[in-house]
Amino acid sequence: MLLANSPQLPEDLKALYIKTAAKLKGSNRRQFMAEVVKGLGVGGQTLAERELGWNRRTVRKGTKELNSGEAIEDGYWRSGRKKVEVKLPNRPVG
Repeated sequence: MLLANSPQLPEDLKALYIKTAAKLKGSNRRQFMAEVVKGLGVGGQTLAERELGWNRRTVRKGTKELNSGEAIEDGYWRSGRKKVEVKLPNRPVG
């Protein structure tokens, strides 16, 4: 366990955490980040933000997921271009 007043993470751990988080997606990634921050102890969110470049909001969302045991649904389905069938329902097909 690292102390909150330690200046930085060891480079090998830092690289491992960043590489692992990059390979995961969605809820799994957030929960991994939250577990790492929890292991860092007091000041872990700040240390992870500074050393690993992780967003504190993402870590908080992962912490909520860990505590509740349920994944929080992402809002990706709300973004992007709408299908033409949705935008123009009366358009003739063909």
